[in-house]
Amino acid sequence: MSNMRHRDWMALALAEARLAAASGETPVGAVIARGGVLLARAHNEREAAKDPTAHAEMIAIRRAAAALGDWRLSGAVLYVTLEPCPMCAGAVILARLSHLVYGAGDDRGGAVDSVMRILAGDWNHRTEVTAGVLEEDCARLMRDFFRSKR
Repeated sequence: MSNMRHRDWMALALAEARLAAASGETPVGAVIARGGVLLARAHNEREAAKDPTAHAEMIAIRRAAAALGDWRLSGAVLYVTLEPCPMCAGAVILARLSHLVYGAGDDRGGAVDSVMRILAGDWNHRTEVTAGVLEEDCARLMRDFFRSKR
């Protein structure tokens, strides 16, 4: 998949993140695609759902699995605006996602490259990782959101 294609999908994830911000949620958006077909899109819904697991990635994984009628998301790519936390990184492995593409790193809670490296473990499944796609746009959205909260 070309870098331009990654940028297009990440732009869609950014649109989801903006929807989260507009509703007072931490602005994280996620999209799952396979073979150039959109399977799911989601954004954080923790506040609305009163659910600590309602992260964009978790919701997108559930929706993609429902769309396929299968919990195995082999061949699918998860695009997310922020480096996944430990819970979401674990879900990436459990869902058998083939590729994770994220925008901004998370020095406080990232579990792929920053604080932990969960996907680098000796699991029964390997997920390719591409970091930094539209990184500045993703990071700016997060910075602006938290700046407006202070």
